[in-house]
Amino acid sequence: MTQSPLPPLLSVTGLTLGLRQGRTLVQDVSFSLARGEVIGLVGESGSGKTMAARALLNLLPPAITRTGGTITFDGHDLTTLDPVAMRRIRGARIGMVFQEPMTSLNPALPIRTQLEEGLILHTTLSAPERHQRMVDMLMRVGIANTEYCLNAYPHQFSGGMRQRIMLAAAMLPRPDLLLADEPTTALDAFVQREVLELMLDLTRENGTAVLMISHDLSMVARYTDRVVVMQQGVVVEQGPTQDLLLHPRHPYTRTLLDALPRRPAPRPDKTATPPLVEVRDLVVRYPGRRRLLGRDPDKQVLHDVSLTVHPGETVALVGGSGSGKTTLGRAIAGLTPVTAGSIRFRGAPLPHRPPFRQPRVWLDWRLDCQMVFQDPYSSLDPRMTIGAAVGEALRHDRTLPARNRQTRIDEILTEVGLGAAYAGRYPHELSGGQRQRVAIARALARRPAFIVADEPVSALDMTVQKQILDLFTQLQDHYGFACLFISHDLGVVEQIADRVMVMHDGRIVEHGPCHTVFDSPQHPYTRQLLSAIPMLEPQPGGGLSLRWRYGEPGSA
Repeated sequence: MTQSPLPPLLSVTGLTLGLRQGRTLVQDVSFSLARGEVIGLVGESGSGKTMAARALLNLLPPAITRTGGTITFDGHDLTTLDPVAMRRIRGARIGMVFQEPMTSLNPALPIRTQLEEGLILHTTLSAPERHQRMVDMLMRVGIANTEYCLNAYPHQFSGGMRQRIMLAAAMLPRPDLLLADEPTTALDAFVQREVLELMLDLTRENGTAVLMISHDLSMVARYTDRVVVMQQGVVVEQGPTQDLLLHPRHPYTRTLLDALPRRPAPRPDKTATPPLVEVRDLVVRYPGRRRLLGRDPDKQVLHDVSLTVHPGETVALVGGSGSGKTTLGRAIAGLTPVTAGSIRFRGAPLPHRPPFRQPRVWLDWRLDCQMVFQDPYSSLDPRMTIGAAVGEALRHDRTLPARNRQTRIDEILTEVGLGAAYAGRYPHELSGGQRQRVAIARALARRPAFIVADEPVSALDMTVQKQILDLFTQLQDHYGFACLFISHDLGVVEQIADRVMVMHDGRIVEHGPCHTVFDSPQHPYTRQLLSAIPMLEPQPGGGLSLRWRYGEPGSA
């Protein structure tokens, strides 16, 4: 006699969400999740992924309400539970890892208080038992100095460590279901793999099912059993991960897969001309903290770094978190003081620190070197309109009369695909992709010769990322500026870079043409970096398949 299959742990049927004014945001979403299963929920920003996941915990914003559908968890309809009963489910049986741990962890409370809160609410453990469970979980997530961690605050940890702490907080009550909302956004390749494999190891130990919300299709392909694709609040396709990648049926799914970065045809060599920017033996050292009896030792971040960037060339800087990539970019741009070494612009040396009365060479450099920051929302002043933010870069442009500035602002906003109508808007009125276009417009308004782009697409979904990269390439072809492109996304680097510099512990360990470094890495660290993340490879019959560059990590 055959046994009937077990009912799913989670069953979402016809879920519909809308604004109280009547507009529908998520419509008729249905999927199920078995015990121990891992499902990926993918789609563009604004497709309703996060909203649908938050509805499972009844954590919707006040202006949004559920207008239809049922959510059945372990045989109970969550939509019929009162707030008290829902609080017994939330955290204890359904946990959540939020997208940005720095904003979801309370900056005013020590880690101990934030980890212990769930145990106090949902278990009957004594204080010593709670302490021991927290210590065991922190060690399990790879944090060795547990007592320091428990007494520290979120700002004292890196992004990867904060994500581990968020994971520990979610897993401490041992939930049956874990909702992971973009758990690896803006993390480098090593930390991405460590966090995801750690998360799945913990869930396998407890038999926990996982709903993973992500725009990183290679990670979804590697770690999920099934995929649900959402577009504009509607599920357009779902099925086993490998089948969906190989044989996508819906045009939107094919659009998502086509947006993945791909290596272009070989570019012409641009190193024959004299370098535009030349860095020689650069050293950056941060002074140690002052103490009552002296000070801590200085911390050296960059060790004798040398590189060149030629006119019209894109040089990519890759490496793990803490390798010194951003410090090098900021030092070249004059935003971080240089301890030793030299930076030359068009053959002329730049002073280490900008003096009060700036010499002409430093002023020229300030005008000719612009920076695109990683997070445009925090780098744009929320009180300034888009037109004012872009126009700020033109204040010291002596070649542009004041009466022509608005014309230049309108032109550059049009060139980045926004249009002059956006000049009167504020940053909070724009999407992430639109804000990044504004950041690029602000950097290009002065027509600079050199741009430092620090992780400019790290937090964008695949289709918006493709639009920004295509836009960046078109503008570079049009204006001919050189670029130092800092990124942890190797697929993006492979698509956009002419040459690659690999950084490790503040040193350049390998450099060369992009295709040479990717196809024949010489340094063990480069090989390890390229092996950290799988790639999706186009197949002759259409679709994509998962492939590791040098064999799956841990395989024989």
